[in-house]
Amino acid sequence: MSNKLRIGVVGCGGILEWAHFPAYMKMDNVELVAFCDILTERAEKFSKKYFEAGKTDKKPAVFENFSDLIKMEGIDAVDICTPNYLHSIVAVEALENGLHVFCEKPDAVSVSEAERMKAASEASGKVLMIMRNQRYDNSTRYLKDRIAEGKMGEIYAARCGWQRRRGGPPHGSWFSKKEESGGGPLIDLGVHMIDRTMWLMGNPKPVSVSGCTYNVFGDNGSGSGLLPEGTKSTFSVEDLAMAFVRFENGACLQVEVSWASNVKTDDIFFELRGTKEGAVQNQNTKGRLTVVSADGDFNPDLSAYSEAQGHEGNIRHFADVVLNGAEPMFVPQQGINMVKILEAIYKSAETGKEIFL
Repeated sequence: MSNKLRIGVVGCGGILEWAHFPAYMKMDNVELVAFCDILTERAEKFSKKYFEAGKTDKKPAVFENFSDLIKMEGIDAVDICTPNYLHSIVAVEALENGLHVFCEKPDAVSVSEAERMKAASEASGKVLMIMRNQRYDNSTRYLKDRIAEGKMGEIYAARCGWQRRRGGPPHGSWFSKKEESGGGPLIDLGVHMIDRTMWLMGNPKPVSVSGCTYNVFGDNGSGSGLLPEGTKSTFSVEDLAMAFVRFENGACLQVEVSWASNVKTDDIFFELRGTKEGAVQNQNTKGRLTVVSADGDFNPDLSAYSEAQGHEGNIRHFADVVLNGAEPMFVPQQGINMVKILEAIYKSAETGKEIFL
């Protein structure tokens, strides 16, 4: 491998546009060598933009079929930005062809597919990493260090959520079709908040899940407006999910996510309860992190954690793992545990019973 990680991107939609591509434009240890999309004009747009920005001496190749990208010469890794149902399909083929894989969340749409991805990574010896951008938020990194120093004690309970009052996907989007997305806001938004909170809790092993899901607004555009007359709804996922997760160490986690719900305002929040200190952060306080203790509450100075955050921080970490052997902050078993939780929430909602993992 050269001193640059040569990456081919599969899927050239919105998440590449506003998250992955801006990160790559700032990185000097990565070179994008190919773009793939079933709409080749979208792949061509990014190839042209990357080349004209002077990020490469050779215009990146453009493909319609991801298998052709995977088989091209001079490629080290793929970045998967496709609809959810394709994540495991592309990842396994890439790993089996000796490529490293970075993939957008969710890991997969079923536990069996997540397990196939892990097995393919182990068999090939290549890195498999799934986007966990919330771990790279400055407040998350601050709390991770504070917990590691023992200042918060044992984290024994937590709650998290991402609620939107009216914020569903456009009608007809793959996000609203269960066969392509695997689920609604639980898979779209919940993955972020569940992973962030579990990571701060030390990634405890989940043992049981109770959940409820609802589709109240989906048939009228997930609350964003009535469908045109005569239009058939394609909305086959939930627009609200609530869940309760128990862990092997006795800790618990409460989850709430929605695309549409009759709440007063949108909010993104998480709360940790430790034996020495607690912590809370929510959108309604402009994202300000508060540490809570018997000695009084305070808002910590996060300036020491100002390095690349979010998606960029995660992508930079992936490159560091592959190029420099850095210890990965994500391992595939964490992804399997995540999908187990998601799958169990849906099963619990369907059966009305607690699901034991």
